[in-house]
Amino acid sequence: MIRVVLADDEAMIRAGVRGILAADPDVEVVAEAGDGRAAIEAVRRHRPDVVLLDIRMPGLDGLSAAAALRRESPEVAVVVLTTFDEDAYVTEALECGVSGFLLKASDPRELLIAIRAAVEGAAYLSPRIARRLLATVRDAGRSRAADARQRVAELTPRERDVLALVGTGASNADIGRALFLSEGTVKAHVSAILRRLALDNRVQAAILAHEAGLVERG
Repeated sequence: MIRVVLADDEAMIRAGVRGILAADPDVEVVAEAGDGRAAIEAVRRHRPDVVLLDIRMPGLDGLSAAAALRRESPEVAVVVLTTFDEDAYVTEALECGVSGFLLKASDPRELLIAIRAAVEGAAYLSPRIARRLLATVRDAGRSRAADARQRVAELTPRERDVLALVGTGASNADIGRALFLSEGTVKAHVSAILRRLALDNRVQAAILAHEAGLVERG
């Protein structure tokens, strides 16, 4: 059972998210909070697997709460669920070490995908956020691109194929179908790529794939 703490200052939003999560028998909302400080206290009390945080909440905001939780409870994955998609928010959230950044306008299925990814130690960004972030990264300087190509050169040809598809946002199942590999084999390749390139999660791997030119523009 995946245990979740839900933090949002709007009761109606909490009710809607709770309803989405209730559709998955493997997910349980163990506590709710209306601000960042209450979310931290709920995490201390219930020790969940994942905490869902809104950004703008009274008192302690979501990003400050995320930073505090990453310091105090690094074993608890943090997923940001918000209306606001400004680049500054996304950048700060990723610097805090969150495992996901979702927009409230996203497909409800994305929320469950993000929660499962967080529990598995992976990361998930709302596709709109990911496209914009990766577009920014594609325009990075030549020195970063050269460094990325040098790092990727350490991989085997098959690992580079997998990394290229990670860069498109493909799931392990999608990669397996594209490369005629089992999902377990793809998962092993992804783990090896993250380990060899000293990356923390799939988001960083996707960024590196774009920097190295493994993903075609457009």
